[in-house]
Amino acid sequence: MAQRSGGGGRPRDTHIDTAVLDAVSDVLEEGGYRGLAIEQVARRAQVSKAAVYRRWPNRQLLVLAELERRMGRVEPPRTGCTLCDLDEALSLFARTFTCMGPEFFSPLLADCSGDAELHRRFMDTLFTPPRAAVRDALERARDRGDLRDDVDLTLAVDTLASLVHYRLLFGHAPVDGAEIGRAVTTLLRGLARDFTTLEAEAAGHASAGHGGEGTGE
Repeated sequence: MAQRSGGGGRPRDTHIDTAVLDAVSDVLEEGGYRGLAIEQVARRAQVSKAAVYRRWPNRQLLVLAELERRMGRVEPPRTGCTLCDLDEALSLFARTFTCMGPEFFSPLLADCSGDAELHRRFMDTLFTPPRAAVRDALERARDRGDLRDDVDLTLAVDTLASLVHYRLLFGHAPVDGAEIGRAVTTLLRGLARDFTTLEAEAAGHASAGHGGEGTGE
């Protein structure tokens, strides 16, 4: 299947896109980010280097494209339960980086940091979607009256997200479901109007299954 290219030229062959990104995935699994080269990817995908470079001018954009494919669409959780929503939203952060350890994340970040456009793409691919999900959960909690009026939402988002970022960067401790739950609980004890009520609400959701708020709000 072919897609019309943005410049109005000949259609873009999506089969080549898939073959190249599949090759990127294989090369990353075998040799990590530092060992990835465009020539190696092209050879594995059985396409020309020119075909790869037309789509992704450098290996940073190529790797980011594969990471974006792995992540899929990030949807903010909307269960109507503040503890549940924040737990699931922060889990999105953790799942975003399950394919990357410090040996992957650190050099990719370093390669993207020196170029404004690459850094923007890095942030838009890996950080902005899950961060927006955490913010959405906090905003809905505030709108329901679950949070104190003086809560700084931006600071709260960064506080939660920093757990994942810090542990990913240094690799000294895992980020699992239990750790995420403790982080959410610790933060909400300071932000909530009535944390005991939120705990009871979360227990009810856990026993009944998450219903969801719908999309009409």
